[in-house]
Amino acid sequence: MHDTTPPLHPMEREQLRSESTLVVTVKSSSEFHDDVIDGIEALERGDAVDSLPTLSFTSYDDLMETLTPRVLDLIEAIRREEPSSINETARVVDRDVKNVHEELSRLAQLGIIFFEEDGQSKRPVVWFDKLVINLPFDPEGNDTAAAAP
Repeated sequence: MHDTTPPLHPMEREQLRSESTLVVTVKSSSEFHDDVIDGIEALERGDAVDSLPTLSFTSYDDLMETLTPRVLDLIEAIRREEPSSINETARVVDRDVKNVHEELSRLAQLGIIFFEEDGQSKRPVVWFDKLVINLPFDPEGNDTAAAAP
């Protein structure tokens, strides 16, 4: 199994460890772009930008396909048990190592976890204590759910 997730710089790992909350939200690409531009402009003016680490998905479907109950259980197990390797993580959740490795690689690409390497082992680390899912409902947006009467 080959992992293409780039390793985090030690300073990035320390920054993440200093945070305790990850905010997950749904925003269009243009909304995300506008938020980034606003943040850059605020920094250029010398204004403080106080924001929590945020992971934005472009649709409710993408968010729900990524943060399934099974994935949330995996994240919680890593946080609770602190397994020392991917193999140990698979044992903790009683799942196939290949499947767990693929899910962990995806979570690392998204910044939800990171790996600490110890020789040949890669230890998954969940850097936050709280996951906040913020679901803004835009009545004019395209992501609408059908409501049962």
